[in-house]
Amino acid sequence: MSTMPPGNQSPPPAASTPAWSNNMPDMARLPIPGNAEFAVYLTALIVAMLVCWIADTLGSSSWLSFFQWTTIAYILSRGVAKASRVLEQ
Repeated sequence: MSTMPPGNQSPPPAASTPAWSNNMPDMARLPIPGNAEFAVYLTALIVAMLVCWIADTLGSSSWLSFFQWTTIAYILSRGVAKASRVLEQ
């Protein structure tokens, strides 16, 4: 004996449609490149560039030094973030 009324049955999938595609959304979503940390990194570099460009006492060597240390900190932070997720899989 069936527990579903005859009017509420869904039709079987079409023969041309694979069975696994019934669970897929209509449109595939791609991941968004980058992350919030990278946006903050770029913003900090742009602000530092503007400050070094406007200020009389700061020059290109000051910006390059800031760029160097900011990049080192960013790469280390990404490494720590990825290392903390190694055992999750």
